[in-house]
Parts: sequence; structure tokens; C-alpha cells
Amino acid sequence: MPADHAACLPTGEVARRLGVSPVTLRSWERRYGIGPAQRDEGRHRRWSATDVARLETMCELTARGLPPAEAARLAVHPGPGRLTALLRSEPTSGAAEAPPRPLEEEATRRRVRGLIRAADRLDAPTLQELLADTLDLWGVEAAWDEVIGPMLRAAGRRWATVGEPYIEVEHFLSWHVAAELHRRACPVPRRGPVTLLAAVPGEDHTLPLDALAATLTGRGTAFRMLGSSVPPPALAQALQRLGPAAVVLWSQTRTTAAPNLAAHLLNIPFGVAGARHRPLLLLAGPGWRGVKVPDQAVLPPSLRAAADRIASTRGVREPSKGAPATKN
Repeated sequence: MPADHAACLPTGEVARRLGVSPVTLRSWERRYGIGPAQRDEGRHRRWSATDVARLETMCELTARGLPPAEAARLAVHPGPGRLTALLRSEPTSGAAEAPPRPLEEEATRRRVRGLIRAADRLDAPTLQELLADTLDLWGVEAAWDEVIGPMLRAAGRRWATVGEPYIEVEHFLSWHVAAELHRRACPVPRRGPVTLLAAVPGEDHTLPLDALAATLTGRGTAFRMLGSSVPPPALAQALQRLGPAAVVLWSQTRTTAAPNLAAHLLNIPFGVAGARHRPLLLLAGPGWRGVKVPDQAVLPPSLRAAADRIASTRGVREPSKGAPATKN
């Protein structure tokens, strides 16, 4: 037995020190070759101080926004000055996103399965790693449309089939998705009109709004998030105080859709006398489908479409025309 064998640590102890799961360490070894130098006679992994230092570097690099594959490569074979510069740099959260890579259908299906398996195990470190990698690799817009949205719908179908015994998985999954999106949704300095994001009264499901906030951050668009179930008076007051270029009103189900509220918002004037304006109103979410809404409202079919429409209004607000309220 090597003299330093006693100083080596088992996988469970290393995982506790790093704050990750043993499953994550085994996954890193299998996928990226960042494994221990030693194994004992029972084939159990034994991690040396050098092995642990590499893992600490990988954790630090992934926390700063690097995809796990690149972080592992740098941890094992750091280039001259490259590793030091990365570790000294600020985390990339909130920075403008790089153009998303093309998504392949099989790759997205594998990623959805991997995320759901991690959620089924309640394996928070692996789930967080996979979510971060997905968003870093493809960007918020493509990742939401092709991976995270389908994953949440799949989890919802499973919950509908299994019932209450699966609710903890759905809640666990939703919390981690929200946390990862919040990490990317940083306030952008206001240099002109702002976008107001809110859910209709009675609507508590706001993950798509979180995804839109992260997308707007990546595009450098200022926004104000009001969150779930915003009372109409509070929404009207925020609109008058901010004078936004766009308002996004989210409804997940048809039972929460509020066409009268939408019409009321379009009738609220703001700005100086003689130059009143009204915001672009985007009614987002499946709850608005099949509901009679004001003609002036826009129903974006996707997250990317909503972000594109908001981008087209930056610095431009429509004059108020006193549109009549439309009742359902």
C-alpha cells in the first residue's frame, strides 16, 4: 500500500467537502476523465490531495459559467496563465449571452431525460450542473424552448399520471429551474423605456416569466419583474409610475386569463399632457388561447417571439388612442 494511501479520501467524504453528490463525481469521472489516481482493492475510489484540488478547480470554473467539459479540461491540463485568469475573473452570470449553438433533436432528448432522472433522484447537485450546462451551452432562449420547457411539460404529465407521490419531484425541479434563471436575470441599467413583467391575478406559475427576464438580461433590455398574482390596482399603479414601452401579462391557464384587465391596461394613459402614450401589451402564455382579447394586444407564440417583439419597441411607444375596453 502506498505510504500516502491513508491520506486519500473516499468519494463520500470528497463529495461532502465540495458540496456535490457522489453521483456527480462519478459522472465527472465517466464523462470528462477527472477521476482519482488510486483505487483500493475493492475498486473503491481514493482521492488524493491533487485529485481534490482538481475537483475544487472544476467546481470554481463551473460556478463562473464555464461548461463542465471545458472546466474539466482546464482543471486537468491548465494552459499557461489561462486558469489563473479565469479564476480571477468575475463570474459570467448576467453577462450578455453568446449566440446559441444549433440544437440537435437527439441531444435535446438526452438532456431532457438526464434532467428528469436527476430530479427523480432528488439529486440537487447533478440537476443544478445539468441546468447550468444547458443554459450555458445553448443560451436561455433556445434552452427554454427545446429543453427546459419540454422537461417541465413531461414532469407535469408524469405528475398528472402518478398524482401526489410525484409532487415533491415537480416542486424540486421547478425550484431549481427558477434558481438558475434568477441567477441569469440581473437588473439592466435603464437607458430608456422599460418592460414590465407580471402574472395575472390568481396566477402563481411564473417560470416562463423568469425565463423571459433572463432572456431580456442577455439582450441588454431593462425590465421590472412584479411576479405572480399581481392585483389590478398594483399593476395599474406600476404602469403609470414606470411608463413602460411594453407590458407582458402572463396567464398559464384559461381560468386565470383576464381580458378585461388587459383592456383596462391599454386605456391607462401616461406621459405629459398632449403626448400621452400606451405600452405594447403582450398577453403571454397558454391561458390566453381561445379567449377574446383586445385587438391591440399581441399574443407571442414563444419566448423568443416575445423577446423579439419587445426589442422592436425599445425607445418607441405608441400614442394613446383611447382604445375601448374589450369584454369577454
